[in-house]
Amino acid sequence: MDSTSVRKDVDEPLLVPSEPPPPSLTQSSNSNSKHGSDGELERILADTSVPLLRRLGPATWVELKLLLRLAAPAVVVYLINYVMSMSTQIFSGHLGNLELAAASLGNTGIQIFAYGLMLGMGSAVETLCGQAYGAQKFEMLGIYLQRSTVLLTLAGVLLTVIYVFSEPILIFLGESPKIASAAAIFVYGLIPQIFAYAVNFPIQKFLQAQSIVAPSAYISAATLIIHLVLSWVVVYQVGLGLLGASLMLSFSWWIIVIAQFVYIVKSERCKHTWKGFTFQAFSGLPEFFKLSAASAVMLCLETWYFQILVLLAGLLPEPELALDSLSICTTVSGWVFMISVGFNAAASVRVSNELGAKNPKSASFSVLVVTLISFIISIIIAIVVLALRDVISYVFTEGEEVAAAVSDLCPLLALSIVLNGIQPVLSGVAVGCGWQTFVAYVNVGCYYGIGIPLGSVMGFYFKLNAKGIWVGMLGGTVLQTIILIWITYRTDWNKEVEEAGKRLNKWEDATEPLVKNRG
Repeated sequence: MDSTSVRKDVDEPLLVPSEPPPPSLTQSSNSNSKHGSDGELERILADTSVPLLRRLGPATWVELKLLLRLAAPAVVVYLINYVMSMSTQIFSGHLGNLELAAASLGNTGIQIFAYGLMLGMGSAVETLCGQAYGAQKFEMLGIYLQRSTVLLTLAGVLLTVIYVFSEPILIFLGESPKIASAAAIFVYGLIPQIFAYAVNFPIQKFLQAQSIVAPSAYISAATLIIHLVLSWVVVYQVGLGLLGASLMLSFSWWIIVIAQFVYIVKSERCKHTWKGFTFQAFSGLPEFFKLSAASAVMLCLETWYFQILVLLAGLLPEPELALDSLSICTTVSGWVFMISVGFNAAASVRVSNELGAKNPKSASFSVLVVTLISFIISIIIAIVVLALRDVISYVFTEGEEVAAAVSDLCPLLALSIVLNGIQPVLSGVAVGCGWQTFVAYVNVGCYYGIGIPLGSVMGFYFKLNAKGIWVGMLGGTVLQTIILIWITYRTDWNKEVEEAGKRLNKWEDATEPLVKNRG
């Protein structure tokens, strides 16, 4: 990120955006007008004839309507994806303890790696499609979608190799041969899911960039019902066991992919952004890969960070109690995190749309509103968690020793929830602005240069066990959040509008040799 991009313009108050209108053939794809949304928010914020305090009310109301329409369906989509994986684990668990351990290891040890990598790479589409839509360069969205799908499919081929050799990999990492063998069977059934990810995440970001989120929520909800029924039949009635459970999870993901693609092809809302398949998808792949790789690194570093927390806990003197208490806390945190992910998506869409539409006040105000709303919700949830700290573990287990350990960790869980009300939203802002490479460096320094070493020292050297590991790693998260807040506060949004324009022109130029016949 250019250092000049993060200078705060003192003459620009931190103010708002608006909602993208349906694409129109009469709109110029190269329009420089102030409406990637309809410009309502920008007009409110730019009207200096009205006192600032009187502008805040209507501006906030417009922004809240936009955020609710984006964030609520996104939360539903991510929650349903979470529930699908969890239900597969539950079906496997009813087959026996070995099968439960195998499914858990396959899901958290192998599948989450592919999920994080693919979702991260797909975030490049989020930046480019969001800014192109705001700039009304509608034809570019379909090209970005296809280009990302090509890259993610190639990445999927490499991931397949990891899946195929999952058994020796797990044994090498110290897992028992019996569990590793069973987990490998589960993982083999997830290979088709890799390529569903490769198509799904670009499609998801393509739709989100146009503020089309509700259809994905409806499709995911319907698919969850189908998934539960088919999993029960295949696992218990047909008797395919672990392999059947994972195959049904892969099958359900492909249902989501196909249904979303049919929506894109048939919907009037996408007729200007989806023009059919094109060879332009294969142009400019090296440059596109750089942005995709930076996006993947940024997200994976965050995903792996909290996996390492669990791995370190397994090395403690009483690993069973530490793992039980941490797994309950991380499960609760995971559910709450889905809300933050919804706001992450909303922040990315709002910022990228407004930057593409050349609405700097709207982009900055959107950041302020979405961060405050997410923070308030996280504070409320954290208070509820603290109030229920002594009983929350009984939802998962009846053990009193585990309940006491969970109660002891709940203040840290509450702090994590509060941080998750801010950090993911600011990561969404970073994606909307195209700062992925910069944030990846921040994540490396804060998480792996400070958080993990500090957590290891506090957990093992000072013998604070699971609490010490978590406190140390939260230190890395706090530092990362402070840096993101400072960078966002210091951002010159007019400069970011210019950078968005340069980025879009560069990508459009990259495809020019293939589209010279446009006249």
